[in-house]
Amino acid sequence: MKHILLILSLLITSSALAQDKDSFFTSVYKDFLKYGTVYAAGDISNSIEAAEPTYFLRTNSDGSIYSIPDVVDNTPIYPYDFRYGFGIRKLARFGYERKPKNFYDGTESQLTFSAPSSAVIGLEYQFHFEKERWRGEDFTNHNFFLKHTGKYHIVKVQSRQVDKINLNFNSAEVRGRLPIGKKFSISAGVIARGHDRAYGYNPFEIWLNEMDQDENGTPYYTNQWYTLGFEYGYSDHLTTYTDDQTGVATQDWIWKDAEGNVVANSDLEFREEMFPSLINRYNREAWDELDSWVEVAPIIGVDFYHYKRDFWFHGYANYILPMHKYIKGDERASYLNRNNWGKGGLILDNELEQWVDYSFGASLGTKLGKNIGIFVEGEYSKMWDSRFYQTTFGFNYTFK
Repeated sequence: MKHILLILSLLITSSALAQDKDSFFTSVYKDFLKYGTVYAAGDISNSIEAAEPTYFLRTNSDGSIYSIPDVVDNTPIYPYDFRYGFGIRKLARFGYERKPKNFYDGTESQLTFSAPSSAVIGLEYQFHFEKERWRGEDFTNHNFFLKHTGKYHIVKVQSRQVDKINLNFNSAEVRGRLPIGKKFSISAGVIARGHDRAYGYNPFEIWLNEMDQDENGTPYYTNQWYTLGFEYGYSDHLTTYTDDQTGVATQDWIWKDAEGNVVANSDLEFREEMFPSLINRYNREAWDELDSWVEVAPIIGVDFYHYKRDFWFHGYANYILPMHKYIKGDERASYLNRNNWGKGGLILDNELEQWVDYSFGASLGTKLGKNIGIFVEGEYSKMWDSRFYQTTFGFNYTFK
């Protein structure tokens, strides 16, 4: 009898577990995968070509500059452009949005990425990764997006990288949402954003303005601009030039690289021709030593959506309040101190300078009778020192 009860209990338990398992996978499919799309796509195209060829002269092999030189074609030739990507997406479209193609390739832009509310209540996401080559340079991009919209809440997580425009940020936000009627809603909450770029922090300018005092207490600049050349293996040499016709002698500094090759015939030529690359190199090395930053701030948003077949308007705005607090990264080099570096370094007893970030956008369309349609849509975003915008407008006429 005990054996029979044990076997019955095991069968019941197994059946229950199987039902729970089926229920779990059914729930995952319904909530996450149903209506989602897995895609992989790419494109190949010819790159830009120079409008006309360019040439330079190469000294003949006999070594004399006065021999007939070789004319060398120096026209830049770029390899073909390409892009390939793959991902999975489940993004609802507003009534005025149409599927742009017969297939998805990951380049689609929809207002659900930036508008506070969504076209549906529930879960939306896109996990997209791609490689591209443009004008001979290779870039890696991704867009990882997860959003859940409820009647009274909005939760959104996004990681975006667009190498071509040096955009790389992460964000997570939680908002309470208050619908007002069927078309309007307001939201408020907190947003956390991470970034790798040192916005507003110029290491070379800081280095150039470092100061000290001599034994008499007289302040002086510790770094002359040209000494940066010494740091990277260049050397200057005082040289006398004599004009063959007038006999007038002048002096200037010629600059040589680490191998002894002359790279500039004067200080002015060195600063104008060689020095910009040294500044960029110095800044890159200094920025690479910094950790990434994460800051939090309050955020509010508004959203209005009206749609009819012959007229629609969708407008939204997000406003990040000037109450930013860094929770990761060196605050000295953060955006809060972007204007606090001066002669002698970071200004003592400086006040952290807050800032405002925002985004807004709208889509407007109307049909003037049965034949003519007009549309305008655009977005504008400001984040730290970066601004991003795009606008599309036009009209359609359909012959009947």
